[in-house]
Amino acid sequence: MTTHPAVTVHHALRDEACDDAWWMPAPDDFAACALSGSARTVAEARRFTRVTLEGWELCAGVAEDAALVVSELVSNALRYGARAAGESGRREGLAPLCQAWLALTRQGATVLCAVSDAGAGAPVVRPHDTLAESGRGLQIVDRLSDAWGWTPPDRSGKTVWATVSERG
Repeated sequence: MTTHPAVTVHHALRDEACDDAWWMPAPDDFAACALSGSARTVAEARRFTRVTLEGWELCAGVAEDAALVVSELVSNALRYGARAAGESGRREGLAPLCQAWLALTRQGATVLCAVSDAGAGAPVVRPHDTLAESGRGLQIVDRLSDAWGWTPPDRSGKTVWATVSERG
């Protein structure tokens, strides 16, 4: 199920210090981190998601689906949102040292994954093309999530979100 524009949208564990990622501990059932534009950002976002959901004792299936959804959302934010913001010179909404933010929150067995970036463009699902080398990210998000969408872009950017629940 796909949902489109929406008006609104624990402990973060870290084994090693990293100068280009900021991890914010918060109350149970909420975790957030700043994302840099480095080559390892997507892998760090997946790890952050898995570690957080493991700490929340959610089933492995939800954690893996959420990690894959986060990978796609973060990849898109870094590829389109951060690049577009840099081209237009708009950076008001994010701290200068990060390209995007990842936030996770849960209610019961459902996790909301939200990625915010400074880009002004709304996400676009590309038509299925078996031979394409890219362009399947939002199709994956649509398939693995219960619902997904985005906040209308404004001066500070947008947030793309998806909810992932245990499948029955």
